[in-house]
Amino acid sequence: MSSKVKIGILGAGTWGVALARMLCNAGNTVTVWSAVGKEIDTLSTSGRHPNFPDVALPAGITYTKDIKNALFDMDIITFAVPSLYIRETARAAAPYIRDGQIIVDVAKGIEKETLCMMTEIIAEEIGNPTVKLVALSGPTHAEEVIKDLPTTIVSASSDKEAAETVQRVFTTGCLRVYTNDDVRGVELCGALKNIIALAAGAVAGIGCGDNAKAALITRGIAEICRLGMAMGCREQTFGGLAGIGDVIVTATSIHSRNNRCGMMIGQGVPVDEAIRRIGMVVEGINALPAAISLAKKYNVEMPIVETVDAVISGKVQAAEAIRTLMSREPKSELSATAFN
Repeated sequence: MSSKVKIGILGAGTWGVALARMLCNAGNTVTVWSAVGKEIDTLSTSGRHPNFPDVALPAGITYTKDIKNALFDMDIITFAVPSLYIRETARAAAPYIRDGQIIVDVAKGIEKETLCMMTEIIAEEIGNPTVKLVALSGPTHAEEVIKDLPTTIVSASSDKEAAETVQRVFTTGCLRVYTNDDVRGVELCGALKNIIALAAGAVAGIGCGDNAKAALITRGIAEICRLGMAMGCREQTFGGLAGIGDVIVTATSIHSRNNRCGMMIGQGVPVDEAIRRIGMVVEGINALPAAISLAKKYNVEMPIVETVDAVISGKVQAAEAIRTLMSREPKSELSATAFN
């Protein structure tokens, strides 16, 4: 692969556009597609994303409404649409995917009906066993990446060469990329950390303080790790960038829509109204049904996830939920694994 890499990005949301800017500025050829024609029109005419009005995008980025143009003869294809649209986007892309294509997924979620991770959905819809799938996940808010603020991320794939290719292409002066072959663990972290962020926001909204938020984040990581270990993932993944790194930033940052949504719910704002005020997809709420199903399937105790689900479904109020968690039977923190 030459130093100048051709990259197609499917999705013109904040993360897709932040990546497009970064990759184009690094000297790559970048094409951005969206199924929403108005998004492409706005980007093409203004050279700016509506959520980043102060950031001028490189003139070298190409924008298209034809998905074929973002797929044909690309070295790397990146899926940057919300998790709910991964399957239909992969289905639309399938006819144009060549043998051996490297596909990067940056969406974070688990499909409710099938319990599939995002790369599993893409593999199923593409239907080409030669395709090389990579999950790219970690503490990377688009609001900071688009300003060239430094951070790190994980390139996860069962194909070592593909993971290292993505590592090389996506590494810039503001983004440091590590590799990992625990794809399922990395993707599980990316989906479930949004639920913990909802809980952390609710704790702040109630007014419980920093101590409670720190405790909730720590025990939330423990829950995610318990489930991951039961699913055959590696324990180290959950203590890494895709695990605790992403949980920390999502559960504490003002840029986190999940954190902000949880905070409003903690303050008494109805769930539907909180989502409306966020104005974008709140992935933590979408991930809840799959998380509950996985906990049952693998017989794993996940009290924080279950409590968030009860709050979102309206079974309990956030303040009551905190009291319930605090009154659980006392236990030892020590066990056979570091994250019990």
